[in-house]
Amino acid sequence: MMVSALTSGAPVRHPCVVNDETQALLTALNAQREHVLGALDGLSEDELRRPLLPSGWTPLGMVQHLALEVERFWFRGAVGGEPLTLTSGDEAWRVPAEVPSAAIFGLYRDEIARADAIIAATPIDAMPKWWPDFYTDFPPRPLRRTILHVIAETATHAGHLDAFRELTDGTQWVVLTE
Repeated sequence: MMVSALTSGAPVRHPCVVNDETQALLTALNAQREHVLGALDGLSEDELRRPLLPSGWTPLGMVQHLALEVERFWFRGAVGGEPLTLTSGDEAWRVPAEVPSAAIFGLYRDEIARADAIIAATPIDAMPKWWPDFYTDFPPRPLRRTILHVIAETATHAGHLDAFRELTDGTQWVVLTE
């Protein structure tokens, strides 16, 4: 007699359904990462380096910030316990003129790959291996909550990049229709 997954009691996995919590969180995080990159696709070097707001941030600086102070800091530093040299002030937001945008996008993709490897190797309930002493009002939390924090931060910055892109050339990442 043949036993199917439906009758054996084993969980049924359809390719379009995410059953695993870590995979669900990673899927949500990757959607925001792709949004960041997609919102900037097709912009010139000059557009990527141009600030539109009085605060002076640029899209390229935003991507570098996401690479260094979000992906690297939270996953390699906090979760993985890797010793890091932290940026200070707005250093992560400033991209030197001689650094090509391709290098910053490559850095972001590299940090994403490293973060994904750490996430894959870490139990969802694991506490960080390192926690910065300057976060006195932000207590250590398990990987699950770190991923949720990074999803929220990446989504927030993706929204900033949406506004930048629409103000630059009218392109909209999400088009709302009636």
